[in-house]
Amino acid sequence: MSETLGARTDDPTRFDKLNAALKHTAQAVERTLDQVLPQPEGLHARIPEAMRYAIFAGGKRLRPFLTLASSGLFDVPKERALRVAAAIEALHTYSLVHDDLPCMDDDDLRRGRPTTHKQFDEATAVLAGDALLTLAFGILADPATHPSGEVRSQLVAKLAQAGGADGMIGGQMIDILAPERDYGEAEVILLQALKTGALFEFACEAGAILAEKGEDDRKRMRDFSRGFGLAFQIADDLIDVLGTEEEAGKAVGKDQEQGKATLVSLLGIDEAREMAARLAREAVNALSPYGQAADDLRALPFFLLDRPA
Repeated sequence: MSETLGARTDDPTRFDKLNAALKHTAQAVERTLDQVLPQPEGLHARIPEAMRYAIFAGGKRLRPFLTLASSGLFDVPKERALRVAAAIEALHTYSLVHDDLPCMDDDDLRRGRPTTHKQFDEATAVLAGDALLTLAFGILADPATHPSGEVRSQLVAKLAQAGGADGMIGGQMIDILAPERDYGEAEVILLQALKTGALFEFACEAGAILAEKGEDDRKRMRDFSRGFGLAFQIADDLIDVLGTEEEAGKAVGKDQEQGKATLVSLLGIDEAREMAARLAREAVNALSPYGQAADDLRALPFFLLDRPA
């Protein structure tokens, strides 16, 4: 039986409510994605086909969950939150499609099945990723997402920042250079804050933006996301070291093979686990003003740390 990543497992039912909420959110956002994604029609049908193959490959839909849960704190209409969640998932999926390409991470497996460029071909995967990226901004710019043009423009600008050169793409560049560099803890934390954390941050802050809340609420959501994002990445790196390909849904051990530093490799397994648990506690402290309404968000970091590895 696999060990866990570092949280308690003495009560196997304590995450049942959260697990049900994750599944419900995944189903709801997939219905929205099905509505906003183009249908495979016409001479270019192969592109929508590849887009749908990539986006309906499964996964926990954590970013949509963060968007829906944060929106729930501020009574945002669910239809609006679902559209933002779909936009985030479209952009996230584009990044996975491109990350898997031979010129990037060169992965053959994603979520337990062939990556998009393996199922189709490299050119189709590049175009499908490009189409998912542009779709994300089209969703946010649509009045159906929010009646206020100011809110829509804020969402577009924030997602562009999270996904751009000073966000996810910048983090990917640092990651590409990793095998040639001797990164320490600060560099690895920056890498993760950009490559993974920036999109988590947008997903958490989106609810406050949709509700037209002020800086205090937005900062609390950013603070939660930063602790959560790094804890999530440590948990993911622990799976890469301790887990199996079946559990991870992708190849494991690649960071070690390529000589890439992670917080697990720098700190060791036990200290990395302790750091993840501390970050999770810090993250949930940011949610104290929201009372029981934030219970699912509070449980999420510890749920991830309870995953088998």
